[in-house]
Amino acid sequence: MVEKAKILVVDDEPPIGDIVSTTLGRAGHEVIYAADAQQAIDIFHREPIDLFILDIMMPNMDGFALCEWLRRRSNVPVIMLTAKGSVNDIVHGFQVGADDYITKPFTIKELEVRVEAILRRLSWAEEKRPAKAIMVGDVNVDAEARLVTVRGTEIHLTPMEFELLYCLISHAGQAVNRASLFREVWGYDSMEEASLVEVGIRRLREKIEEDPSSPRRILTVRGVGYKFAEGAADNVS
Repeated sequence: MVEKAKILVVDDEPPIGDIVSTTLGRAGHEVIYAADAQQAIDIFHREPIDLFILDIMMPNMDGFALCEWLRRRSNVPVIMLTAKGSVNDIVHGFQVGADDYITKPFTIKELEVRVEAILRRLSWAEEKRPAKAIMVGDVNVDAEARLVTVRGTEIHLTPMEFELLYCLISHAGQAVNRASLFREVWGYDSMEEASLVEVGIRRLREKIEEDPSSPRRILTVRGVGYKFAEGAADNVS
């Protein structure tokens, strides 16, 4: 059963806000609507929120900037819901800390599935993994503290990036296909799995590889997916 959540929807188009609020309200969630970033910030300071759903194209402060602002203060999941659907937009969304990215127009079912998947991930995260840390080469992932270090230096990862790294490093030396990675990290099936996983891997490499263009930790397995190389980082100079 998906845990019922308090969800903040931020969109400067009231009809979209109404559709999202009504849909998630019928699913049993408590939904709060904000018409712009400043209203969202005021609500954030006032009460706890379990999930943010943000439009991008808003006046004064756009959704990217709001997501970045939120991410500096909270690890609460963020879904971007926007008409901006280029690869560069998706990359930027993940760069500022989004956990998922839905492009308009969208279906009600798609929205429900995405929200439920993130809430399931929150509920099951601690049950699915051991409390001990996993160390492969010079990369250490502490699942309980949600802390990642590379060569002893702490690396800041968004929640999505952490889940992606955890999935790969817990299967170190084994190829994990894109569909499995997507189901494990995002929690649902989608036609967009290849592009979203690719963007996630790209962002992760930028943070943990010395040379992201020639990765030695997260390797591409052609025709399959990706794997975390056992001991490969030992040879990095």
